Amino acid sequence: MEWSDLVRGRKMVRDFTDEPIDEATLRSVLDGARRTPSAGFTQGLDWVVLVGPEQTSLFWDQTLPAAERSTFRWPGLLRAPVIVLPMADRRAYVGRYAEPDKAQSGLGEGADRWPVPYWDVDAGMAAMALLYAVVDAGLGALFFGIFRSENELLASLGVPAGVRPIGAVAIGHPTEAAKLVGRQGSPSRRPRRPLDDMVHRGRW
Repeated sequence: MEWSDLVRGRKMVRDFTDEPIDEATLRSVLDGARRTPSAGFTQGLDWVVLVGPEQTSLFWDQTLPAAERSTFRWPGLLRAPVIVLPMADRRAYVGRYAEPDKAQSGLGEGADRWPVPYWDVDAGMAAMALLYAVVDAGLGALFFGIFRSENELLASLGVPAGVRPIGAVAIGHPTEAAKLVGRQGSPSRRPRRPLDDMVHRGRW
């Protein structure tokens, strides 16, 4: 797929079939998505990958109680056969910047010394790369936030302290309706800002 087609064709998908994703495809998109910038080449990114109803239901049971699902706006999202959690490890970044070649920055003294938390920045770039890799593989994806029971979810998944997700990515085969409907969610109601409104040349 041409890069311009990939960028313009990517959209958030909220309605999936329950068709599984083969392991080779899943491994390929994850491998491509890890080849993104990493401050200090820390590589403090991990993926928690939930595959199939038994594993994905654990995620939904924690974050969307069954009693609320009958009124959930996007029921087709719950059919996604894969959920990936991009995990940012702040400890790895603080430790990396305490090493001799980075110590002069002072960032190795603690997470509070970072004006921008690069562990989240790097995980965000990897998540974006994952979205593009998914589209390139002929699949659909949705990045969404985890707004409930994060601590309980992480505990049930055995995630170490100090490591947390920046969100979740549902991956799967879009339904025919999702392919036809075009943009969903906020982009269906709000226009994209023109380039000239966003670019400030020389100064704001």
